[in-house]
Amino acid sequence: MCGRFRQTRSQKQLEERFQAEGEVEVVPRFNIAPTDPLVTVRQEKGKASRRLSTMRWGLIPSWAKDMSFGNQTINARSETLTTKLSFSDSVRYRRCLIPADGFYEWKKSGKVRQPYLFEVGEGELFAFAGLWDEWKNPEGKIIESCTILTTTPNTLLTDIHDRMPVIVPPDKYDLWLNPEVEDFAAVQEILKPYDPGLMRHHPVSPRVNSVQNDDADCAAPITLELPEQARLF
Repeated sequence: MCGRFRQTRSQKQLEERFQAEGEVEVVPRFNIAPTDPLVTVRQEKGKASRRLSTMRWGLIPSWAKDMSFGNQTINARSETLTTKLSFSDSVRYRRCLIPADGFYEWKKSGKVRQPYLFEVGEGELFAFAGLWDEWKNPEGKIIESCTILTTTPNTLLTDIHDRMPVIVPPDKYDLWLNPEVEDFAAVQEILKPYDPGLMRHHPVSPRVNSVQNDDADCAAPITLELPEQARLF
């Protein structure tokens, strides 16, 4: 799963990297959490340009009774997209990219959960595969929301978590965003573990555990203490 991530790039950098434009508020975020607003990139049917949009993290299907539905759909398993009512339409008609420059996963050891930050390259900007939908609240306001797709872990994540977010290679952005491509089989090959040779990771402070903390210290590398037995050798 992917439950926290980092996006610290400016709007100009997002526009240039994804060839997109839009009226969005972009501020550096070091600890984006479920239900938070986040920036997405999408291309709507009949339009050639890509658009930056702000959406709520946690997909709320158009037929949901209330917003709380989105609390359970921050992630979507890529293996079952076409069989889940929440995602089956979106994977055909409403795909998006979610810009990021790092994401967190926790390694459990006994009662301790140690967070790690995972990056692409030297901390470069990349994009998760996402789906989006829109829902109308009782007051008639349209709320756009999204989910991050997950897949099996690569070798960098295997001993830390049994899932990882789908990272879309830049040469697949056009295919993933193309609203004319409605056949799931045509985009399915994108939904696989990212090359571990193109990634790195390091342990970070438990500060990231709290959604109240959203600063550079959340992503700063730390040195883990060796168990006392190991220090004897």
